Amino acid sequence: MEETAAYYVVKKRALPEVLSKVVEVNRLLETHKALSVQEAVERVGISRSSYYKYKEDIFPFHDSTQGKTITLACSMDDEPGLLSDVLKIVADFHANILTIHQTIPINGVASLSLSIQILDDDSDISEMVSKMEQSSGVHNVKVIGRE
Repeated sequence: MEETAAYYVVKKRALPEVLSKVVEVNRLLETHKALSVQEAVERVGISRSSYYKYKEDIFPFHDSTQGKTITLACSMDDEPGLLSDVLKIVADFHANILTIHQTIPINGVASLSLSIQILDDDSDISEMVSKMEQSSGVHNVKVIGRE
C-alpha cells in the first residue's frame, strides 16, 4: 500500500542539521552548474547517501510561493498602530493582502488572520514572517495554509 504524502511547515531552527545541509547542497548545485554532487556535499559536510536520501523531500518554502496564497495566523497586543506596522511589512515584501480578520482583543491580545498573495519572485516569505515576529507587540506568527 502506498503511503500518502504529508507536508509540514517547520521553522529552520527545528530542523535536524542534515536537512538544512541538504537544502544548501541543492542551492550549491543550482548556482554552480559545474559542481558535482560529491564536491557539493563535501563543502557542506554531509555524506552523499544523506543527500540522496532527503534531496527530493526538502526545499525552501519561498521556492514555490510566487503567485500563491498564504494564510497567516498572528497573536498580537492591542496597541494603536501595531496592525498598521504588520501590514506595512507585508507591503514591503510585495505581497497583496486578500483577506484580513482581527478578533476583539481579550486581555489586551488580539488574533489576526491574514491571507496574502505572493506577487514577487524575490520575496522570501520566511524572512517576512521573521520580521513580523520581531515587531514589538507581536507574540507569534504562523503559516497555517498555502494554496
